[in-house]
Amino acid sequence: MGTKYNVLYNGNIALERGKDEVNNEFTENFWELLPVERMSVSEDIFLPGQTKNADFERAEEKAIKAIQVHGMNIGGKEKNPQIDEAYLLLGQARYFDQRFVPAMAAFNNILNKYPTSDKINQVKIWREKTSMRLDNDAGAIEKLKRLLKEEDIEGQDLADATAALAQAYLNIKSKDSALAQLTIAAENTKVKREKARYHFIKGQLYNEFGKRDSANIEFDAIIDMHRQIPRSFYINAHIEKSNNFDVLNGDQIEFEEYLAELEENRENRPFLDKIYYRIAEYHRSNASDSLSEVYYNKSLRKTTSDKYLRSLSYETLGNMYFDRNIYKTAGAYYDSTMTAMVVNTKPYRIIKKKRENLDDVIYYEGIAQTNDSILRMVSLPKSEQLAIYTKHTEDLQLKALEAQKQQEEASKTQKSQPSQATRLDQKGKTASRSLGNNPPGTSRIPQPNGIGNRNSSSFYFYNPTTVAYGKNEFLKLWGERKLQDNWRFNNQRADVANTTKDEELVGEITKDKRFDPETYLASLPTSQSEFDSIATERNYAYYQLGIIYKEKFKEFQLSKTRFEDLLDHNPEDRLILPSKYNLYRLYIELGLNQKAEAMKTAIIQEYPDSRYAEILLNPQSELSKDENSPETIYTNLYKQFENEEYAAVITEAEVQIKRFEGDDFVPKFEILKASAKGRLYGFEAYKEGINYIALTYANTEEGKKAQEIIKDALPALQKKEFIADDDARKFNVIFQFENNSGEDIEAFIATLDEEVEKIKYFDLTTSKDLYDENTTFVVVHGLKSIAGANGFGELLKTEEKDKRGRVVKPKITRPYIAISSPNYAIIQRHKNLNAYLKLQ
Repeated sequence: MGTKYNVLYNGNIALERGKDEVNNEFTENFWELLPVERMSVSEDIFLPGQTKNADFERAEEKAIKAIQVHGMNIGGKEKNPQIDEAYLLLGQARYFDQRFVPAMAAFNNILNKYPTSDKINQVKIWREKTSMRLDNDAGAIEKLKRLLKEEDIEGQDLADATAALAQAYLNIKSKDSALAQLTIAAENTKVKREKARYHFIKGQLYNEFGKRDSANIEFDAIIDMHRQIPRSFYINAHIEKSNNFDVLNGDQIEFEEYLAELEENRENRPFLDKIYYRIAEYHRSNASDSLSEVYYNKSLRKTTSDKYLRSLSYETLGNMYFDRNIYKTAGAYYDSTMTAMVVNTKPYRIIKKKRENLDDVIYYEGIAQTNDSILRMVSLPKSEQLAIYTKHTEDLQLKALEAQKQQEEASKTQKSQPSQATRLDQKGKTASRSLGNNPPGTSRIPQPNGIGNRNSSSFYFYNPTTVAYGKNEFLKLWGERKLQDNWRFNNQRADVANTTKDEELVGEITKDKRFDPETYLASLPTSQSEFDSIATERNYAYYQLGIIYKEKFKEFQLSKTRFEDLLDHNPEDRLILPSKYNLYRLYIELGLNQKAEAMKTAIIQEYPDSRYAEILLNPQSELSKDENSPETIYTNLYKQFENEEYAAVITEAEVQIKRFEGDDFVPKFEILKASAKGRLYGFEAYKEGINYIALTYANTEEGKKAQEIIKDALPALQKKEFIADDDARKFNVIFQFENNSGEDIEAFIATLDEEVEKIKYFDLTTSKDLYDENTTFVVVHGLKSIAGANGFGELLKTEEKDKRGRVVKPKITRPYIAISSPNYAIIQRHKNLNAYLKLQ
């Protein structure tokens, strides 16, 4: 009795309290298939003796105390019938504390020592639930099926067993088998919360199987329970049921009333974010974008912890603005979407990439719209230009005047209105005086006409503070009014006093050049070269937009529009052929076969020798991967770059840049050419090339990389000052060769390598480095001091003796230059060898 009503009673109370805490911490994710059991497994690692929940620790302590102190094992038989329940409490406490291996040990102990226990079926169920947590779903299914087959269990035990079996089936993706078990569990459980959960999971599964009617039956079963279950299940059952509404064949008026009833029910206020989102989705499916946008924003304005819902609303609004070509606003919504998502997940990376791609769209759409507007304005007669700008400046003046007046009125109100604290103090003093209580140290002052002390009176107009406050409140509410009948009418405002001020404001504003039409007329381009430059920039923006919409967003209709607009504007020749080829591919994607054939014919007839014509004539030849493809040419050119054939790389890159104008590979050829120029001609040539790439291809990967180089690398690379030899740790010896002298550099390197091999106390290496188009260096690396470098150079000139003792001419007598490695990098970078030699 002491075990049952003292130790185990307190242990079970602690267990229930801990389970309630687990339930409160678990947030239902109705966007995914719900788990059968309301508990999330944490990946946190705890040391022995540590616990996640103090209540479970207390329950475990009580169970252990019952076993150790109250156990009555006499002659190998337990005489206390409560010990099996103590082991069950021990296993449950460890299970909810997510220590599944010790929990398994506790359950197995009951099965081994107390096979006749009245709790034996519960123990078997808990053991298999623990087994599932240890990823042994197959074993759990086998044993639970055996239990259901061999034992005659009913009621809550049957519900628990079939629910556990359903979870095991869900774990192995056998969802149809899980449905049958959930049906039994829902029929037999006595816990309303569990019944609602089982029905909801069934509804979710039926939706996955496409059985909407069956799913709605399950959701209706939840709705019928109403206040007997958590409100979240009730609301989400309504939401899921509404998702199954047939928009085409259903009664839309009745459905709209159903949604409106959900919205207006006061009990649903905590869930208005989801209800508003569902209403927004309904209006969007009916092509009512304006209404849907209102409800998406309503959903976002409701305070919610459901970040996934917020991300859906932000993303949908972003997509809506993107479809309407309002890219800046779309980008802002995508930014907000990412703040509500888990970083570095796949959906997050998709939105992030889409947002980065949108930067290019915003940039080029801005150029296209601005330049189109300028060219359209320039094409108008002078009189129409003046009329448009006059109307524009008049609108600006009215807005500026209104804004300035509002600002002055707000400032005036703020100055004249007493602070809240002052008003409270004044009201307190007035009340005090009205009761005849003067502040200490004050006395009544006689008033004329026998009135007495007006401040002590309760009459409103005797207190100057309340009178001033009343005047301010009147002005705020009614404004300046003339002293006459019908003063409340709107047309009776006393605006005469403000006329002079308005005239002064207008005078000040009209002096601003922003409101002078001539300012805008003077800013319009006038020369043909300016028109051509604007048109060229606009055309290139159209081309880039066509490529971005086609390749990055798969918006084929938008891409087609941009390419067609481009061709209508007579672009430069370099954009015509790639635009036509892209249009050909777009026509095929959009099913416009006649247009595709016409474009194909035009390309073949007008550009018979082009790479695009070859691809169209031989579509199966995969010319994109043959020796004429930009990929192959770039790879071969890069190999030449690695072999220091810089002049050849520069020449060939220029040819390919012209040939593949408009292709995505052009920026790669540009950056390879810039690197080759830098190696051959020095820092200034490299800087010029990188700046060109950063400006011309600003929104490509190479252009962004060039911008990073300008910001981070060029400031360090541009330093020309040589460092002192004492500050360096590595040194080189340089042998200089003229490229056109006919000397055999390779033979010299072979001889030098032989001499280097004889030096065992240094780890020396040699290399052949191109200095400029006329000079090549053969360099020895790995020396530790400037004296050592000079000593090594002199050592190579030292006379040697043969086996007979005769002096022989040394193998290397060529002049050398000793230099530190940092200074060698500087002369290679800036091609300033002569400047270095002058300092020696």
